[in-house]
Amino acid sequence: MELLQKAVLQAEDRFPYYLVQLKEGFFWYYLEHLSRHIPIIADERPTICRRFRKGELLLRILVRKNRISLEGSHILTDGAGAFIFFRTILLLYFEASGISFPEGGLPHAAPEVVSAEEYEDAYKRYFKDDIPPMVKRSKAFHLPFTLNSRPRFRQTTATLSMLQMKQAAKEKGVSITVYLVAVYLHTLQEIHNNLGRLNRQRKCKRLRVQVPVNLRKIFPSKTMRNFSLFVMPEIDLRLGQYSFDEIIKTVYHQMQLESDEKLINKNIARNVGGEKKRVVRGIPLFLKSFILRMKYYSLGTGQYSGVITNLGKVDLPEETRELIDHLIIIPPPPNKMLKLNCGVIGFGDKLVLSFGNITRSNEFEERFLHFLTTHHISVETETKTDQP
Repeated sequence: MELLQKAVLQAEDRFPYYLVQLKEGFFWYYLEHLSRHIPIIADERPTICRRFRKGELLLRILVRKNRISLEGSHILTDGAGAFIFFRTILLLYFEASGISFPEGGLPHAAPEVVSAEEYEDAYKRYFKDDIPPMVKRSKAFHLPFTLNSRPRFRQTTATLSMLQMKQAAKEKGVSITVYLVAVYLHTLQEIHNNLGRLNRQRKCKRLRVQVPVNLRKIFPSKTMRNFSLFVMPEIDLRLGQYSFDEIIKTVYHQMQLESDEKLINKNIARNVGGEKKRVVRGIPLFLKSFILRMKYYSLGTGQYSGVITNLGKVDLPEETRELIDHLIIIPPPPNKMLKLNCGVIGFGDKLVLSFGNITRSNEFEERFLHFLTTHHISVETETKTDQP
């Protein structure tokens, strides 16, 4: 623990803008520096994905046996930013443990002055005020499963062969992300088809999946704050049933279109434009929060059926690869409408899928993984309820 604490303190010096808490102003929430160190919680059965309370830093580290987890709030950063921070901690920890790295293999030491670009709000940098608004999407199908009793959250981890997954995607001429999104939609279609005639979700025939996009790959930025948006490929069952090949084709073209810079600009304009309006700026925070809570489901979760976020294949120095078995990314727990989501990350020869589920059913995971095994992709699974 001492070596890990040392590594965390060094990482704090490198990324001082992460030592903040969320505060309430009269008109807006804002981030304020908090003179505390990131907590390291060692517990045999820690509660994962616990909400961050007032007066807390928006990061924490969980340790259990040979597992290290970094939990963070999306208010602070996104998956890409969080991984850079986590990677820094790991490498500093390995160095403190006696692992030698070649020159350039370790994160840079804390600079005398941190670049302002690292903590800028990149959304505002790329905001254009003359962009037309996004068109509101129709209501999407949602899984009909009954919610679990508290604590609701259940995590199922599936470890796949990276080589087999690459080959399956290559045979279809698409990326791993497109392939997995297509499997997600295919699974939703199967569940929709098996609904009873009286199930009200049967009337919702738009199956739509939210796929986060790292905007740093589209707009040049070094920000370590949250800088991601999403695309939402869909299939419409009013047009009939879709074969897997048809879903693959649909997802591929929709993701290509929606990740176009011009359409992403519309998304940025929607997110940033509201706070720039004088009328909105003058509304007290308590009233803003009330309105947003009312609109949360209709303008947010109500428009998509699921979430799959792929951090991609991540790299670490060769010297560490024998020391790390695998990596896992767990998206923020789904809400009562969404009920389930999936995170994906690759490292070495393994691709790990993590399903977060708050229902009593594991039908979705079983159907999803069964599809992969029938397409010659080996799968090893593990399910946990309250452990990282």
